[in-house]
Amino acid sequence: MMYKYFPHTDKDLQAMMDVIGIKSLDELYAEVPEAIRFRGDYQLPSEMSEIEVRQLFEQLGAQNRPLTCFAGSGVYDHYTPSVIPQLLQRSEFLTSYTPYQAEISQGTLHYIFEYQSMMAELTGMDISNASMYDGTTATAEAVMMAVAAGKKQNKVLVSETIDPKTLAVVKTYAHFHGIELEMIPASDGVTSKQDLETLLEKGGVAGVLVQQPNFYGIVEDYSGFAEAIHNHKALFIMNSVAADLAVLKTPGEWGADIAVGDGQSLGIPMQWGGPYVGYMCCTEKLIRKMPGRIVGKTVDNRGQRAFVLTLQAREQHIRRQKATSNICSNQSLMALFVTMYCSLMGKQGLKEAAELSYAGAHYLCDKLLATGRFTLAYNQPFFNEFVVSYDGDVNALQRRMTDNGIFAGIKLAGNQLMFAVTEKRTKEEIDHLIELAQL
Repeated sequence: MMYKYFPHTDKDLQAMMDVIGIKSLDELYAEVPEAIRFRGDYQLPSEMSEIEVRQLFEQLGAQNRPLTCFAGSGVYDHYTPSVIPQLLQRSEFLTSYTPYQAEISQGTLHYIFEYQSMMAELTGMDISNASMYDGTTATAEAVMMAVAAGKKQNKVLVSETIDPKTLAVVKTYAHFHGIELEMIPASDGVTSKQDLETLLEKGGVAGVLVQQPNFYGIVEDYSGFAEAIHNHKALFIMNSVAADLAVLKTPGEWGADIAVGDGQSLGIPMQWGGPYVGYMCCTEKLIRKMPGRIVGKTVDNRGQRAFVLTLQAREQHIRRQKATSNICSNQSLMALFVTMYCSLMGKQGLKEAAELSYAGAHYLCDKLLATGRFTLAYNQPFFNEFVVSYDGDVNALQRRMTDNGIFAGIKLAGNQLMFAVTEKRTKEEIDHLIELAQL
């Protein structure tokens, strides 16, 4: 049966079959056993009008139960200024493609340049690329970047306090690129500097990967890490939640060589896991090892400001074996989202949002501890996320919270719960959680 939305005519199909030497389309599947072929009718619903389709999806959507989110673990419920979705959905943004032709892509190149400038300032680094897929792949790419820069060194040390999801992606990349990973033990929820120095002394280390704040929400003290790492000719890689850098010491101030992470915290809605945007920044000396692309500013032949793709170290432009990465695209639309967010919020707005998140998390923590049912898992400074141990049934507690409209943190090992608070959480919402926790 032919359909009007199929471009091929019977004549087209016959011409293709003549080329490959078959007489019917059924011959294409001759090797598929009859036992696994489906011969019945598809159980598809009857056709609907546009109004009926809209009503159906409204009914399905009504079955969702929005919860007040007190969970994080790399994805956070931050405020999104209403103007961003309105601007972001303009057709010139939604339909834009890779800006190969600079003369017709000035708008796209301009906002990528602004994104790079903002991320470089936020991380305290010299250079930012045009963005990556997400924070986990950006971190894995940073590990590969360190090995490429280290030449004969093939080992990367990874702190036990990084997000397990990030670690899983790093392990996948490392396995298929022949990179050796070795974990740095943690003590009371923070990276052991003594163990780091012992592992560095063994030699062969190309890079060291840590997270700030770490997976448990703890703000680690990385004093002396950069010196120890650089003394052994290795690179210091730091993964951070982008929004937290508005008030925390930046990777650049810690002496990091590569700063990576996810930009979701810069106003991008949680939206069931994506799309998000990974950022990657580095020192100027590593610019040639950075994957992806970099937009630069110049002047045209009339002396007017213009933007161009300055570096494109990808396999389509140079020999595949010489490419720094096979990353072919950046999350340009989400990079624009982040650029709009940072522009609208400004430095003071970013700082205030971070401070409100910090204050809310510490208020919640104090109230939980005051119930006598919770204890802090780690006696360490934290930002807007923390881990507590509960003296009862964690599963029952979370069910009770869910039944009352609250997504009460993320269950970790045993009876531990990890809570996160952002600037969106009100005192009333926190107090409601506390009331439920005491039942």
